[in-house]
Amino acid sequence: MKANLFHELKGKHIYFKTLGESDVQEIHHFASDADVSRFIGWRLMQSLDETEAYIGELIKRETAGTHLYASIVLKATDKIIGTAMMFNFDKEANHGEIGYVFHKDYWGQGYGTEAVTLMKDFAFQSLKLNKIHARVVDANIGSYRVLEKNGFDLEGRFKDYYFIEGNYYDGLFFGKLT
Repeated sequence: MKANLFHELKGKHIYFKTLGESDVQEIHHFASDADVSRFIGWRLMQSLDETEAYIGELIKRETAGTHLYASIVLKATDKIIGTAMMFNFDKEANHGEIGYVFHKDYWGQGYGTEAVTLMKDFAFQSLKLNKIHARVVDANIGSYRVLEKNGFDLEGRFKDYYFIEGNYYDGLFFGKLT
């Protein structure tokens, strides 16, 4: 897979870089925040050691060729503000899934939209995928608005798909064709 190209994506305000264990401190800032982790599918990280171990797992997945991960860096400060990922590749059907997570201090500023644009363009131009999709908790309004801004269509709603903090939430399935 073209991991090195994924790690070199550049936008107007952000760029991607290889996810590394040296990023532990910066990633821990948002991975240990309950507001951030609530809807992303990562468990809340309680310690730097736990975050480091989790990053190690992500790196193993990428090395195995099943996932792509990148730290999202704000150009103006060279600070890591989030993480981007592509996974669940289906070579026969020629599609894959995207995901993203941002430190809450950077929500609502267009960085998510820009990151999804970079991943979408990479998926269609470099990986030659026919389709990309994303699954979102229905309560995560900001996340599904990012997808809508990038031309993703709501393709399905899965009733009570997620069970988070004692509550059921619907799962929204968004897709985008080439």
